[in-house]
Amino acid sequence: MNDSQNATATRDLWIRQIGTPIHYEFSPEVKFVKKYEHEDFTGELYYQNNGPGTRQRVLLLFPKKPKTAGKLPAVVVPFYYPEGMVGFELDTGKPLPYFAGIEMMLHLVRRGYAVISADAYHLTYLKSDRNWEDFQRWKDAGRALKKDHPEWTGIGKLTADTQLLIDLLAADPRIDAERIGIAGLSLGGKMAFYTGCLDRRIKVIVGIDFGIGWDQTNWNDIWYWGDKVQEMKQLNLDHSSLLGCAAPKPFYLIAGHYDNQESWELMLRAPGYSKNDGRLGICNHASGHRPPAYALEKGYDFLDQWLR
Repeated sequence: MNDSQNATATRDLWIRQIGTPIHYEFSPEVKFVKKYEHEDFTGELYYQNNGPGTRQRVLLLFPKKPKTAGKLPAVVVPFYYPEGMVGFELDTGKPLPYFAGIEMMLHLVRRGYAVISADAYHLTYLKSDRNWEDFQRWKDAGRALKKDHPEWTGIGKLTADTQLLIDLLAADPRIDAERIGIAGLSLGGKMAFYTGCLDRRIKVIVGIDFGIGWDQTNWNDIWYWGDKVQEMKQLNLDHSSLLGCAAPKPFYLIAGHYDNQESWELMLRAPGYSKNDGRLGICNHASGHRPPAYALEKGYDFLDQWLR
């Protein structure tokens, strides 16, 4: 097989391992809810069906000051819930101090991108009275998903829900469907990496301290891969293999705590890339899980390089 055939075969293997849900047919309807006006953006809130009987809240922001005329480049910013990536509650304007400095949707819309995010499945798969920050919600949702769809994985659900956001962007006449990137922090980084590697509509990926190695972070939690991580190791499938499926798609990693020099070495093992071709990059600020402003700017500059 040639390199392209090898990449396709490896991609198919990853998709088989991620799994497929059964009895999961649903109508992909999107319902507009309301509009928000802010000095930096116009926001649109939607409900988007993301499974049989479930839906996700979707927030789509358009810049008040676009950098270019015509259709806009866009960035998907997966996360726990959209307001975290905006930095305040849209209905009340109440600041969310925990997210100050990492509100990536706000940063990117100021750079002239359309940006989109949604609630993650711990908020959509089950009804719960638990606070969104309670990690028991993730355990509950992961266990319920595994019970309902034993051949699927939590990372498969996260990727599928994120791909629905790309569907929405690709169908929007205001968006340039050939200039869609994805960027995510922590959980959002995992979602960005998988979706970016497996969805050909994504042109560039930025991941932030999500722990690219199997043993660098909590891939074995039920809401990601669960005990299937051991099977992946036995098959010698690590994330250099997944990244190779996307080659030569540009990928930039912002490391800090869970990611480090070992992450860069893993990236360099991905087929289809070389150390100096400019399509792989890393900023290892080594100052913890929360990225400083200069590190985020390097990631945004990388998006600019490939989407402008």
